[in-house]
This record gives sequence, structure tokens and C-alpha cells, in this order.
Amino acid sequence: MGRKLKEYIVALQKLLESGEDIENIGELKKELLTEIGFWQHERLIHLLVTILFALMTMAVFMVLLFYPQISMLILLIALLSLMIPYIRHYYILENGVQTLYVFYEELTKRQGNIPVECVPKLKGVVIKELKK
Repeated sequence: MGRKLKEYIVALQKLLESGEDIENIGELKKELLTEIGFWQHERLIHLLVTILFALMTMAVFMVLLFYPQISMLILLIALLSLMIPYIRHYYILENGVQTLYVFYEELTKRQGNIPVECVPKLKGVVIKELKK
């Protein structure tokens, strides 16, 4: 999912940085709003899963404090090792959605619907190149 989001962001960034006039800016904004909705849903689901894993990790840690057993220690290590990828993935989703917001505001600015000073500059958006 992170790769798909990154590819979409890179494509939008190239389009916006090209400086060319966008013919169907209204259609592009509608598509972008739809994509933002999908990614917000994905972000919410991953937030809930991350919170669930954090609560389970804390519960296992509490049990381990009162009933020290090797099986609980192994379970705690397994849960902690899963928390790292979950947090990383949620971080990618959060930053990606925030970047899509900036792109939407840039499109709105180009359409002339909001004042220019209300829109953050695209220079603040830095996307690393995709690994092949």
C-alpha cells in the first residue's frame, strides 16, 4: 500500500511541478478527493490495528510483570516486533495523506477558488525516488 501511495504522489508531483496548464482541473480534483477518501479509510483501519496491537502488547507486559513465564516473554517480543512495521506503515499513510491535502490545495489555488497566501508551497513537499 505504501508503494502505491508513493507512486500516486510522485505522479501528481510531476504533473504539478511541470508548470503546464491542467485541462480538466475539476476532474482531477474529484479524482484526488476520491483517492484521499480511500487513503483516509486505509489510515483509520491501520490506526485501529496499531492501537489494538499496542493494547495487547501492554496487556502481555502487565501479565509478564506479575507472572513471569518464558512463553509470555516470547509473546511480548513477537508483539513488539510487529509494532515496528505497523507504526512505520501508519507513518507512511499519515504523511502521504497530508501530502495529498497539499496537492488538493495547490489544484484549488490554480483553479482560482482560494487566495494564494492560504496554500502552502509545494517546495515543502519532498518525495524520495522510488526504489526499483
